[in-house]
Amino acid sequence: MRTLDRKLKVAILGGTGMVGQRFISLLEGHPWFEITTIAASAKSAGKTYEEAISGRWKMQNAIPEAVKNIQVVDVTDIDTVADSVDFCFSAVDMSKEEIIAFEEAYARTETPVVSNNSAHRWTPDVPMVIPEINPEHYDVIKYQKERLGTKNGFIAVKPNCSIQCYVPALKAWEEYEPTEVVVSTYQAISGAGKTFETWPEMVGNIIPYIGGEEEKSEQEPLRVFGHIENGEIVKADSPKITSQCIRVPVLEGHTASIFVKFANKPGSIQEMIDKLTSFKGLPQEADLPSAPKQFIQYLEDDDRPQVLKDAYYEGGFGVSFGRLREDLIFDYRMVGLAHNTVRGAAGGAILSAEALTELGYINSK
Repeated sequence: MRTLDRKLKVAILGGTGMVGQRFISLLEGHPWFEITTIAASAKSAGKTYEEAISGRWKMQNAIPEAVKNIQVVDVTDIDTVADSVDFCFSAVDMSKEEIIAFEEAYARTETPVVSNNSAHRWTPDVPMVIPEINPEHYDVIKYQKERLGTKNGFIAVKPNCSIQCYVPALKAWEEYEPTEVVVSTYQAISGAGKTFETWPEMVGNIIPYIGGEEEKSEQEPLRVFGHIENGEIVKADSPKITSQCIRVPVLEGHTASIFVKFANKPGSIQEMIDKLTSFKGLPQEADLPSAPKQFIQYLEDDDRPQVLKDAYYEGGFGVSFGRLREDLIFDYRMVGLAHNTVRGAAGGAILSAEALTELGYINSK
């Protein structure tokens, strides 16, 4: 693990929204990063964070004392924010076109941006990384810097929240060559930035549609499994993935029903389980501050994983699987679970920032 001379100063862009709040909650007491700036819309600018978030705090824990009296800055005042920090986490609520321009403007101030937003996920020279799975994609940053004309500024993004509950298994089973995957995700309402108080029509209800989610679930894993070629990320050709994404009356935790066909059939179910539970990557090897000690757990009980019991495995940074068994049409089927706003959103971005710091991409200005 890298040793820092001082904590890096961090800005949260979009700090009043649900993901921004999750960033603030998870960064409380962080050994490497210190929130010194919170930026939001003009209507929040000039208020203390406690005033700006009054009546809108959605986390289970209280607002951290260290941020209550930080004066919120207008997120469009790019130079003011950039001059005050070493890097930014981005969780802004804007159109895709606005976010692309906005995050690049921050990067051009020589301020790295680690983004939770989807706008740059398909920008060819922007790495979209799950740190345990494809940290080698950070190598594309040097080409992005050439395009932006920067020495230190760049953008890195994390992938969609829902793919976290099945992509780790596909990577752990890479040697068996998954060729076809059918996945149905059952997604919590916090993924839409909602609670049951703000979305009462979800109580006792299921909505069989989440805009744009199925395309993300099918295509983003292929980018994660891709490679760098001529300064760009080229997505993988396989496996073929088809999905359905359903909103369910759960606050936190995305569940997936997964069916997989392999080119090389595994020797046994126990062998497959061992591949899952032994799988690790850069965060575990470098002992990063937020890294789950064991990235993947496998649960033997027939009724696991469950949202209420397992979403916060390893503080929400770990991934849970269970019910692995042979299938009559595909080779195997299984159930997965990941916390959508920790591993799948703010926490995944924090882990990515830790990896980028460990690798020397993020430093003190």
